Formats: sequence, structure tokens, C-alpha cells
Amino acid sequence: MTLSYWEHKSWLQNIDFAVIGSGLVGLNCALALKKKHPTANISVFEKGMLPSGASTKNAGFACFGSLSEIVDDLLTHSEAEVVSLVKERVEGLKLLRKNIGDEQLQFKQYGGYELFTEEDEELFEHCHAKLESINQLLYPIFKEDVFSITENTFQFKKIQPQLIFNKFEGQIDTGRMMHALLQKAYKAGISVLNCAEVTALSQNSDSASFQLNNETEVSAKKVCIATNGFAKQLLDEEVQPARAQVLITKPIENLPIKGTFHLDKGYYYFRNIDDRILFGGGRNLDFKGEETTEMNTTEGIQNRLEELLQTTILPKTTFEIDKRWSGIMGVGKQKKPIVKQLSSNIFCGVRLGGMGVAIGSAIGTNLAKLASE
Repeated sequence: MTLSYWEHKSWLQNIDFAVIGSGLVGLNCALALKKKHPTANISVFEKGMLPSGASTKNAGFACFGSLSEIVDDLLTHSEAEVVSLVKERVEGLKLLRKNIGDEQLQFKQYGGYELFTEEDEELFEHCHAKLESINQLLYPIFKEDVFSITENTFQFKKIQPQLIFNKFEGQIDTGRMMHALLQKAYKAGISVLNCAEVTALSQNSDSASFQLNNETEVSAKKVCIATNGFAKQLLDEEVQPARAQVLITKPIENLPIKGTFHLDKGYYYFRNIDDRILFGGGRNLDFKGEETTEMNTTEGIQNRLEELLQTTILPKTTFEIDKRWSGIMGVGKQKKPIVKQLSSNIFCGVRLGGMGVAIGSAIGTNLAKLASE
């Protein structure tokens, strides 16, 4: 599509800060930049009709890590590093709630539950044995015990009889979250351009240039990359795409499930939203195949999700699948996000490791701070 003179003049010239990606990180970055530089011309460029990564595709868990995840992290991170990761997630969730408000987010702290399959008895016993020490490790953050043992009162099948409960875990409405952030951006005078994919990026002497949709050249004084799972397309950092597939049922009468639920080392997760079960995961069935930015679903993983719904989550309930989708996360060998200056005028905030809801607000704010120095 050839743009007119008016379109170039009104939207693509004299840009002070260009933010690539209109997800949780990108919009928080743009809003923080506008607060710091109220007269600056700030434009957000988004490849999709709506945010295209994971911000509007996730399950809406306001979480900071299940017990088995924290136990596993301690194999590759020091205790201090793990505490720091959890603290960053907790503080990030507080910032999200402060910025948008619990009512708009539909934030509910129903708690989170971790389920262990019949085959994972050894893992359950290992986590059970570590529960007290992990509670002590996290006590400085919460001033209370985080994890406890509870019974399976939900009639789940083919799992260990007991669950691990986290009373601090919550849930949000992802769509309402992003709608609120977009409204804040519009109100602040920030331009959000959709269907505007950045396909090339380069550093100039005193600015940065990028290409939109492989044809339109644009420049900005500074560029902030906030594309997370799609970051590999624009920069050479240790971040890989990781697709997460999801399905949701049609409404189910008298659905008793309340809270957020982690299953099979966190590779599966589900919750009740609007009397439906939203169920995602299965990346562990095909790690290599799910290292993709293709926004589709696969028969193998979707069949496994349906099988677990039928045999484990809703064994006595008839259900129908309403919708299926996928989202793209950004992951790496380390769980610490990458917030760094790449060149004189280009910056990035990526690799959120599946914790975008928890840390996206803080990463966006820190990215803006870095670009403002």
C-alpha cells in the first residue's frame, strides 16, 4: 500500500520515540516515556490488528511461580537469584494493579493450585519435602507462608490425592487489561499504528531507521523494541519464541472450579472464566515444533488438551470446545529478562519467560527509563 503525503506527514515524521509492539511492555513503555517527556512525539507500531504476541492471548494468571517451578529454578539459579525473580514478579503485579485498578482488571485472588499426575508421585513428594524451606526462602517477600497442602475437593481424576495451594496467586481479565492500556495511550496522545510490521531496523548517526511492511522507510530519534517472542526477527539476543496453545469451552452450568491451576510441572494450566474452562499448554509435547512465531494450533497438542479435559479436569461433565488460539512467548536459558541498550538509539525489553502479566508493566517502565537516559 502506497501512503499519501498526508499520512507520512501526520503519522510517520518527526518521531521522537518509536515503540515496536503494542503489548503490555510496549504500551507501558510508551506511557512511561510520555510521562517523562510530555511534549515528545511517541508512536507505537504493531504488526497485528490487536497486540500480536501473548498480551491478549494468555490465560490471565496473576502468578509468580508454582512450587515445582521454583524448586526447578533452584537447580540453575542461586537462592538469591530465585528470590529476586519472585520479588520482581510480585512487585510487577502490584504495579499492574496500581496502574489499571483491580476493578478494571477483574482481579480476583482466589489462589492457585498445583496438580501432580499419577505418574508424578516422586515429584509431588520432592516438592512436599521442599515446601517448608521454600516458604522460609520467600518469607521476606510475603511475611507469611506461601505454599500449603490441600485436598482434591474439585473431583479431578488421575492425579495425586493432594494439591499444593498458593493463597497469593490471582487472576485477571487479559482483554480488559489491554483495552485499558490502549485507552490510556490514546488519552495521553500516543499514536498506536496497527497492521504496521517493522521488518528491518538500523542505527544511524543520530537516529534509527526502520522499514514498515517491507516497503515504507521511517526514522525516529530513539527506538524501543518490545516484541518479546518476535524479538529474534529484529535483534541478536538469547531469546527464542515459544508458542503456547489454548482452548476454551462453551459455558458450563454449575461449574465448581474456582482459582488458577497448574498441571504437569506447569506445562498445562487452566481456570474458570465466565463459567468456561480456559485450558492451555502442551509445549512439552513438541518443544522444537513450538519454537515458532506461527500463530496457529496443532492437532496433536489440541487433542491432548481435550483428552486431559475429559479424563482429568472435567471427568463427569459434558463440554463443547468454543475457540482455539495460540500466543507467542519469549524464553531463554536464563529467566532474567533482557532490558538493554543495543546501540546509540536502539533499546530492547524482551524475554519475559511466560511471566508477562507479572513483569510486563515493570519491564516497559524500565525500558522507557533506559531510553530516557
